Amino acid sequence: MSDRMVPARPDAGRPDAAARTVVRCLAPAKLNLYLHVTGRRPDGYHLLDGLVAFAATGDRLAVTAAPELRVAVEGTFAAGLDGADNLVARAARGLARLLDRAPAVAIDLEKNLPVASGIGGGSADAAATLRALCDLWQASPAEEDLAALALSLGADVPACLHGRSATMQGVGEVLKPAPALPPVALVLVNPGVPLATPSVFKAFDGRFSAADPITVAPRDVGDLAAALATRRNDLERPAIALVPAIADVLAALRQAGAVLARMSGSGATCFGLFADRAAAQAAASRLAAAEPAWWVVPSHLAGAPDGEAAAP
Repeated sequence: MSDRMVPARPDAGRPDAAARTVVRCLAPAKLNLYLHVTGRRPDGYHLLDGLVAFAATGDRLAVTAAPELRVAVEGTFAAGLDGADNLVARAARGLARLLDRAPAVAIDLEKNLPVASGIGGGSADAAATLRALCDLWQASPAEEDLAALALSLGADVPACLHGRSATMQGVGEVLKPAPALPPVALVLVNPGVPLATPSVFKAFDGRFSAADPITVAPRDVGDLAAALATRRNDLERPAIALVPAIADVLAALRQAGAVLARMSGSGATCFGLFADRAAAQAAASRLAAAEPAWWVVPSHLAGAPDGEAAAP
């Protein structure tokens, strides 16, 4: 397996791709299955080591040619998002500049993921915009140029552009192949409290961890949970200090039968690994009934290379 990471393209290889006037794309939730803070650069950015994976749930985009750039946002978490200057619009303008063309496109964003929630919602939207517009415009910019554009939009955008499980290092832009992950059912839970990433890093106590990438492919959810149990999310403690409800979410996931429960990224969204989809669905139903103010979604790992499958 090469260390060269190639961004995923929607519907690559479809014979009718050139004839389509609308491209639809999923912007999947990004999960940090573990996240170590390994150091800090002189410019203040923290260095990271983690395993990134993607859930089979997310925001949805539809892009089509238009006289000028228009971004419309709807969906559960659309409130407060500025369609004229969000990451989707910036991604469209940036790619248009790179290709030396006008950003003449209409983008409809269905915002299903909570905002400022540690699962890369805005970054996933930006990455999906880049993929969808490359498809719509039948463009193939140089990989290094597309990667540079992705990083200019945000540290999480390169991983979301790749769209597959990967070992993530640097400030988030260094992506290396990860072992294939087994079918895993998930429950995603957010307590309904936005949490800004800079605030969490500011509260981080500065105790750095060593990089510890997973090098052996887990055979099943138990294997994966065991590997993750020897690692952690170093941002979980400062995030809980800022939003104590995160601890309640983690406790509820464990009580509901999660094989492992952990916060993703800088929070406040947490995930639980479950034995199968039936267990995840049952747990999600119980959690949603008990805590109607929480965002609770059953899902599974998806979008990974080398035959990674949907959960059973």
